[in-house]
Amino acid sequence: MPGVRSLELAQYYGHERNAFWPIMGALYGADYALPYAERVKILKVNGVAVWDVLALCQRKGSLDTSIDLSTAKPNDLKAFLTARRSIRHVFFNGAKAADLYRRLVLPAVQMSAPYLSHQRLPSTSPALAAMDFPEKLSRWSVIRDANRPALRAVPAFQEMLR
Repeated sequence: MPGVRSLELAQYYGHERNAFWPIMGALYGADYALPYAERVKILKVNGVAVWDVLALCQRKGSLDTSIDLSTAKPNDLKAFLTARRSIRHVFFNGAKAADLYRRLVLPAVQMSAPYLSHQRLPSTSPALAAMDFPEKLSRWSVIRDANRPALRAVPAFQEMLR
């Protein structure tokens, strides 16, 4: 769920110390310095969708550990993913997102989209101070690599290999 600052700004990862936009800047050129709409556009062009596991919940503050699980209602990610069959990879920003998805969404999704891969990435939150930015960036680079089309040899080149 978006934190307090993100909700105030009506922007994903609105907290200035969150590493998400600096990481997206390094991977795609969607740095925090750009207007929000431009950052979102860059992500879309590069095949990156940002979506919350939860549609709503109650919590005090911004920490995921403060989510009242009895109030957690998941987004309809089954419908989202079914409508977008080209999506092959789901990445989670931190352990809580991965856990909530596994518990609240995966049972409905796995039957209709068994081809999806799932991977938890380290949280970009400033609360994860034990991991520095270069390490987070290194781990998050898998999303860029996952969105690259597979290299295919063209038939003429294949003929040269025979």
